[in-house]
Amino acid sequence: MSTPQGQLNQSEIQKRNLLKVEKPYVYEKIMKYAQKLKKGESIAILQFQYDYTCNFHCQHCDITKLRDKNQERFFTISDVKELSRQADEMGLAHIVITGGEPLVFPDFDDIVKAIDPQKFYITSDTNGWFLDEKKAKHLKSIGVDKIQLSLDSLSVSEHDEFRRKTGSHERALRAIDASIGAGLNIILATVVTKQRIRSQEFVDFLEFAKKKGVGVFVTYAKPVGEWEGNFDVLISKDDMEYLRNLEKKYNVFTHLTPAYGLNLGCIAVKRMVSITKYGDVMPCPYIHVTLGNFFDEPLKDIIERGMKIKYFSKFIDTCLIAEDRKFINDYMIKKIYTKSPPVPYSKVFTKKDFIE
Repeated sequence: MSTPQGQLNQSEIQKRNLLKVEKPYVYEKIMKYAQKLKKGESIAILQFQYDYTCNFHCQHCDITKLRDKNQERFFTISDVKELSRQADEMGLAHIVITGGEPLVFPDFDDIVKAIDPQKFYITSDTNGWFLDEKKAKHLKSIGVDKIQLSLDSLSVSEHDEFRRKTGSHERALRAIDASIGAGLNIILATVVTKQRIRSQEFVDFLEFAKKKGVGVFVTYAKPVGEWEGNFDVLISKDDMEYLRNLEKKYNVFTHLTPAYGLNLGCIAVKRMVSITKYGDVMPCPYIHVTLGNFFDEPLKDIIERGMKIKYFSKFIDTCLIAEDRKFINDYMIKKIYTKSPPVPYSKVFTKKDFIE
């Protein structure tokens, strides 16, 4: 696993300094990340899919089939406390609450309390529908640090059509101002397809975010969930290079963008895992393979298993599920599409896929 180190930019330094003051314990864990990486350990953000309840029906929803698993065993608040305990013991420091739409969860405050804001940097995904000024201030008060807000076009009609919710664009814009006003860190999460990435609309979108003073996290289109088999939306390596050039002018980034002095390439397992409502631990939100189940074995053992798979332990400078057509064909199409996800790792990866 290659982890070349670099210098922190001014924005990263400011955020680190603020974290040192507001959450010193979390800061201490993060400062040990470089050492953990050198030892071959994961520093995963836990993308925690607590529930799949949602007030939207988005065109590209990636959890459609995961939602259909419908097992009797699923996360409770007690389980969240145990997840927090194990993750803390592993030295992990960041949990993203997602779904579904987290702000419709009736026990959202209990989830945050169970994670423990003093032990973790806490992000919440949201479509912004319920994120007004009052809600933003409340989230800040209970220990949420960051909002990752979905916004997929400057065009009202295009965004609302994509999210299949009239009025969603207007409420997303309201959520931006509400989050800023409440002192929450906020980034815009936007889906970029082959058709959108080189458009004038996308450049205008980045200009808009720049004027607002918020970053833009690009999610490359993936052929999973509602878009299973939709290969026309996938970007190319040239498209990825085009976006890298945009990063020089705008605060726009992907999961491949070096951050906080670390250049990890694809961050699956080494820098992120997804945990489903039913306890399955996946390499990322879009590779619907279960490395093990949290309810059956320790999180540490599951993540260590994932780190032994060459695709997740080595430095890979592309998105396997968005751009690497060979990976998509050999694993997604042949081994995942044909089964009910998440598919056990033993049904997807063979001995040759593991590092010695």
